Amino acid sequence: MIIEPRMRGFICLTAHPEGCAQNVKNQIEYVKSKGAIDGPKKVLVIGASTGFGLASRITSAFGSNAATIGVFFEKAPAAGKTASPGWYNSAAFENEAEKAGLYAKSINGDAFSKEIKQQTIDLIKADLGQVDLVIYSLASPVRQHPETGVLHRSTLKPIGGTFSNKTVDFHTGKVSEVSIEPANEEDIANTVVVMGGEDWAMWIDQMKAAGVLAPGATTVAYSYIGPEVTEPVYRKGTIGRAKDHLEATAFEITDSLQDIDGKAYVSVNKALVTQASSAIPVIPLYISLLYKIMKADGIHEGCIEQIQRLYQDRLYSGKPVPTDDKGRIRIDDWEMRDDVQAEVAALWKEATTENLSEIGDLAGYKNDFLNLFGFGFEGVDYDADTNELVQIKSIS
Repeated sequence: MIIEPRMRGFICLTAHPEGCAQNVKNQIEYVKSKGAIDGPKKVLVIGASTGFGLASRITSAFGSNAATIGVFFEKAPAAGKTASPGWYNSAAFENEAEKAGLYAKSINGDAFSKEIKQQTIDLIKADLGQVDLVIYSLASPVRQHPETGVLHRSTLKPIGGTFSNKTVDFHTGKVSEVSIEPANEEDIANTVVVMGGEDWAMWIDQMKAAGVLAPGATTVAYSYIGPEVTEPVYRKGTIGRAKDHLEATAFEITDSLQDIDGKAYVSVNKALVTQASSAIPVIPLYISLLYKIMKADGIHEGCIEQIQRLYQDRLYSGKPVPTDDKGRIRIDDWEMRDDVQAEVAALWKEATTENLSEIGDLAGYKNDFLNLFGFGFEGVDYDADTNELVQIKSIS
């Protein structure tokens, strides 16, 4: 079939298998170009199919020659219907890993469930014995609690009052005002259940009990802080409460791993174009302005650049892992530089529909969004008939 991007609001309903494969190859080539990392050798990535999770799997495998198991929840293809992009990413990753002689297997299912945790543990026992790195990179809007069976939904709301500020429709470039009503206590509690640290701790507890964590094992979850302009709706809103919980959980996990000399970290990463961030009011406008500044300064990074730097310069540098006063790894350090944030704040005041294409990088935002779904890559013939029925070898 001929596959074109079909948009509905802030999501793309189609994905291009060859474009997704090109995306994976590009990331692999970047990691290889940066040289070998004396890093992990057996890695589990929970949320391994897109974004920071995919970048973590690629960096582990092609930077450190690691065997990897990836867990994700993606839609398989059907005749005349494309798979979700994470499915195609994972199929391409396994193909490239096989060519390189690297172990790579995947599990597709609800990572919040007891069943998928057990299936993953069984696979580690059978094939790897133990893992020395666990990356936790889930980004789901809903979670069915494995103990209660209750379905919890996260919300993106401010706390304590209505939030109003500028936003942009990145499809049209229209800058407008948006207002979001405040959360109630139930909204806050549900968001913490979905996006906080409870599930991360459950994974680590079950893996430790099963004996599949190697001595000295490290686990890392990803978070975001962001600038003052997004604070009311993000870091000081419902999602911020969940991130606070996630970050507090890192200390609890570290305490629980003392007997195997293990360690848990939260890495605070840079603002990037993802399906999730595209749906958050204010964030697309902020990213458009940020990209313009960081690209001009030569310090722009995508997911793969961020994670490669996290591994090489922080986690596996051979030195103690540097953290901030709250114990967090700060790989958002370039984004949060005072000069960068001052420029963003100045441009924010000026931003209008008429001038955003000049003072911001809306074109870069749109391109990155299309890239998420396998579109917009050089070397891919998007007019050609394409096989949508790509399978993942270790699953099919």
